[in-house]
Amino acid sequence: MKERLMSRLDDKTAVIGIIGLGYVGLPLMLSFNAAGFRVLGFDTDATKINRLAEGRSYIRHIAGERVAAATATGRCEGTTDFSRAAEADALIICVPTPLNGHREPDLSFVVNSVETIVPFLHPGQVVSLESTTYPGTTEEELLPRLESRGLKVGSDIFLVFSPEREDPGNEQYSTTTIPKVCGGVTPCCLDVGLALYGGIISRVVPVSCPRTAEMTKLLENIHRAVNIGLVNELKIVCDTMGIDIREVIDAAATKPFGFTPYYPGPGLGGHCIPIDPFYLTWKAREYGLNTRFIELAGEVNTAMPDWVVNKVMHALNDRGRTLKDARILVMGIAYKKNVDDMRESPSVVLMEKLMGHGAVVHYSDPHVPVFPKIRRCHFDLASVEPTAENLAGYDCVLIATNHDDFDYETICDHARLIVDTRGVYPGNRPNVVHA
Repeated sequence: MKERLMSRLDDKTAVIGIIGLGYVGLPLMLSFNAAGFRVLGFDTDATKINRLAEGRSYIRHIAGERVAAATATGRCEGTTDFSRAAEADALIICVPTPLNGHREPDLSFVVNSVETIVPFLHPGQVVSLESTTYPGTTEEELLPRLESRGLKVGSDIFLVFSPEREDPGNEQYSTTTIPKVCGGVTPCCLDVGLALYGGIISRVVPVSCPRTAEMTKLLENIHRAVNIGLVNELKIVCDTMGIDIREVIDAAATKPFGFTPYYPGPGLGGHCIPIDPFYLTWKAREYGLNTRFIELAGEVNTAMPDWVVNKVMHALNDRGRTLKDARILVMGIAYKKNVDDMRESPSVVLMEKLMGHGAVVHYSDPHVPVFPKIRRCHFDLASVEPTAENLAGYDCVLIATNHDDFDYETICDHARLIVDTRGVYPGNRPNVVHA
């Protein structure tokens, strides 16, 4: 089985199935197709499948021309019919792994995906999990389910964990140029996993087992979360002392060794950094361990929106205005600049908290024309055009996400008060408060 499957992967006659066509699955699907593979994309969202059939993209940073070129080959299609998993030689799972209301791992998307395809599995397939999760998930949750139909992992069917490393909007690195870690349940599984990803990725990094690969992904994101927590805490200290934290960071970054710059913000956003550390803290408790350092960073980062709201409140008070009934325009509601991804966006938390204090809140974001329905909440709002007239009509403009499309000089010229959480206005300006 192994030799036949690896041969099909090597000569690109293998059919690649991608389960979950979001910010990870769609670029992976397009990359496999561009490399010459036939690709099937699976998703429960019929809207996405219809957009693919029309050759249109539904993710801003993925060009529609890329999608159209892929579908035009006749070897790249989406489907909601998961029975077609039987057609695939490789099945790659790229579904969300959020937290539940108790900040515990929610593996329902992963488990449901696996249980949906299990009836259609057959000898000679490889299953890869890319969704970020705690160490042990692949072997504890996927392995027994794959073997429930009598298939033996390592001989009949193959199982690997290879964490995604997508960075939406990053023009320097793409799916195919970012090195990819891969761990197999058995040595044969690893060989197959390396053959699978070696067909499209410039460098595949083998590790000893799935647990190592799972922990590698968590370390990458915990590293960022902890360092961002550090600079967010220092931002509060520097603000109290009258020091510009960003000037401090830029000066420290001139040291050619031993320092990596991280920059503060209004909170953490995205599908990884605010969530993934808690996957490890939850799993560590199973071993009787407390991850105090990680949890402290989480507390600092989670508290940042409250600190920003407090800065807005005091800035308004200094101008004889209360937060209650104040008109506030939030600039940017995506979780990072130049994307339309709103997952765990701190901007949404800020909007909720400001409204909770009685403010009248609107937003402006060229990448999110209408506020979408998301799990956290929904506002019946559409993006406000940041014209001079509109800007002048707000008591406060809050820079929450620093998109390049914003005309910051126009904003500064016409806004009565600006609270800047992203450092877009260095130095001192009479109508700018840094937060």
